[in-house]
Amino acid sequence: MAILINKKTKVLLQGITGKMGNLHTKYMLEYGVDLVAGISPGKGGSNVLGVPVFNTIPEALEHTPIDATMVLVPSLAVKNSAIEAIESGIKLAVIITEFVPVHDTCYLKRLAFERGVRIVGPNTIGVISPGKTKVGIMPGSIYSEGPVGVVGRSGTLIHDIGATLTGLGIGQSTCVGIGGDPIRGSDFVDILKDFATDDETKVVVMIGEIGGVGEEQAAKYLEGGYPKPVLAFIAGQTAPAGKQMGHAGAIVSAGGGSAESKYLALGKAGVRVTKTFGDLIKAVREELQPAGKHQVAGS
Repeated sequence: MAILINKKTKVLLQGITGKMGNLHTKYMLEYGVDLVAGISPGKGGSNVLGVPVFNTIPEALEHTPIDATMVLVPSLAVKNSAIEAIESGIKLAVIITEFVPVHDTCYLKRLAFERGVRIVGPNTIGVISPGKTKVGIMPGSIYSEGPVGVVGRSGTLIHDIGATLTGLGIGQSTCVGIGGDPIRGSDFVDILKDFATDDETKVVVMIGEIGGVGEEQAAKYLEGGYPKPVLAFIAGQTAPAGKQMGHAGAIVSAGGGSAESKYLALGKAGVRVTKTFGDLIKAVREELQPAGKHQVAGS
């Protein structure tokens, strides 16, 4: 079943005629995404690799239903682009763009909540349900279909676990990059709730990092009990306090947001925490093997 997206998801690309828009149109079509339209104000009536381009979302909706949009526009244009998507009734907006002003994200998050719309991002690789579809910029070839749900802040580490599991013959149900910014449209708890009711997902992997309290919030949610095994890895264990490490949200300040505090909170909640990436992969294999339902290469 997967979460957020499936084979029938009809996708829009906002910013389709830009350099990155052109590139990811090609990759999405190659992956089999049902990319029904693109938006580029002033270029309506043209097409990109056969995908029709419209000036506005309401124009596009006159020609085709749309379930999800991928926002790939410059950072200062994200707010208006996402508002148009939300007010047009599109139920999932995946914002790939980096450097979106925090106040813009806060506004969009509130508006989306009021309208019943889910935002993933900003500063995300997006969402992929391997073998079905993707609304994101990840290389589809390194992911495969299977029982492991993945949610993380780091796109690179999501790529790493997807590729490693795929190489071991272990597939993924859905992989979600929630983004590396301090404020995000969806956080760990939102995605954990989705995985909890997904029949295809048997094990959930959380990939966190230093900074913020998203992992601690997830731990508090998980303390109430969770129907599936949850495994976790936190990046940035040796990061010095006060130094931003990569993502805008990856900074330990005033003694908060450290890897150790996240490990302690998650461990208390019953999450199986691992201190190395290799141990995380090993834990996934061990969680899947006892059920005897999943073939794990090399086991």
